[in-house]
Amino acid sequence: MKTLRLVLGDQLSESISSLKDHNPKTDLILMCEVWEEASYVRHHKKKIAFLFSAMRHFARELRQNGYEVEYTKLDDPENCGSFKGEVGRVLQRHSISRIIVTHPSEYRVLLDIQNWSEEFGLPVEIREDTRFLCTQDEFAEWAKGRKNLRMEYFYREMRKMHDILMQGDKPEGGQWNYDSENRKPPREGLNIPSPYTCDGDDITQEVLSLVSDRFKEHFGELEPFNFAVTRKEALKVLDRFVEQRLNHFGDYQDAMIEGEPWMYHSHISFYLNCGLLLPLECVQAAESAYKNKKAPLNAVEGFIRQIIGWREYVRGIYWFKMPAYVSENFFQAKRQLPDFYWTSETKMNCLRCCVSETKQNAYAHHIQRLMVLGNFALLAGIDPKYVNEWFLIVYADAYEWVELPNVSGMILFADGGYLASKPYAAGGSYINKMSDYCKGCSYKVTKKNGPDACPFNYLYWDFLDRNRDKLQNNHRIAMMYKTFDRMETEKQNAIRDDSQRFFKSVESGAIV
Repeated sequence: MKTLRLVLGDQLSESISSLKDHNPKTDLILMCEVWEEASYVRHHKKKIAFLFSAMRHFARELRQNGYEVEYTKLDDPENCGSFKGEVGRVLQRHSISRIIVTHPSEYRVLLDIQNWSEEFGLPVEIREDTRFLCTQDEFAEWAKGRKNLRMEYFYREMRKMHDILMQGDKPEGGQWNYDSENRKPPREGLNIPSPYTCDGDDITQEVLSLVSDRFKEHFGELEPFNFAVTRKEALKVLDRFVEQRLNHFGDYQDAMIEGEPWMYHSHISFYLNCGLLLPLECVQAAESAYKNKKAPLNAVEGFIRQIIGWREYVRGIYWFKMPAYVSENFFQAKRQLPDFYWTSETKMNCLRCCVSETKQNAYAHHIQRLMVLGNFALLAGIDPKYVNEWFLIVYADAYEWVELPNVSGMILFADGGYLASKPYAAGGSYINKMSDYCKGCSYKVTKKNGPDACPFNYLYWDFLDRNRDKLQNNHRIAMMYKTFDRMETEKQNAIRDDSQRFFKSVESGAIV
């Protein structure tokens, strides 16, 4: 009798818990590309190609390391199209005594697997995903009894727990957070290194052909395709970031430049979220750079906070609040997602750039996601279900566990402040300060009202105005309501009129 060990497409690590205590004489590994996962939303073409190629390379490495692996390709005529169906096929061909799987990253997949024991008549062991540094139980214990959850306090506990950037029980440098040093706008003459690229081998070329054939209607450009698809290549991406980009990452992590989608960011979230890289090794690489005086503390702390702070935190919130979290809509937002989120056809240059680069790369950095793409969705009152679906579709690092808290909690304030202390709403002046987008825009960022005014300017005040009953007691934005109340009635009405004109134009299909 064999043990069947299922490895999902975002669990591409030989250290994954489902492979612990593996016995090559008695155990069988199953990996499968299934239509159900590739199409439950219309994922970006590059996202599908990246994961399928990484999965096929990982299966090859497992075989080379002595594992018995059964791998089902998407175009296999016998493919059942679902995880459950493929497990059922294996059970027909082999004598299996039990099934082991690492805890899936998405709630809907967990619900399916939890029914397998009864359906298959076999014990199914769902193991903790030990790639994360905080278990679900540990996070639940930390969150218990708290009305609001703030990442900063969680982050400090993680630093202490794992002895990262610590001097005894004190933070390195005397501060926990150097965010105030990490908000520099872009300047002329920045020498931004090119991102890591690699040539696709025969496996990748086969996958690209498959995706081109089977997913023609999906969003995004398929080529050029330059993702790392093996652990060896992913480690090179990490090394290149530490050597070439980390030094300036802190200073310019919030900056946006037209035509520079990669900036000084690490571009490792793809590989962290599918298992090719592990969080602790990334943290240790950055910490080592600081200790060896190759990168400043503000950059290293900011990078580490993204991994052991924010990444672990949103994963904790996801499992702590599901399934109710998916339905949160604090502002009762109802608008549809504008077509330009798919086409990039808009006169707002910031949105045009961010959507175009997303379409090309299946990537945008966190400020583009939060303060341009997300900020507009918040100000415009777009229904969270449409915004969540879009973010899940378009980014190659997006899985529901990381996407949903970021979008509903951080971007849209749809949970009413459980995750964030205030809505991250901003007018055009923020985008103008942190980018060069406004220079090439059809609208004038300095104008507050009228047809040629930056829409972010009047939409910002309209958002506050129409949501006053829910926000006016928030101490972090109370001053903005005092500013609005000091405006002349004519000015307030112009804000409302401009906003309604803009929304009608969007709904009519006009290019705005």
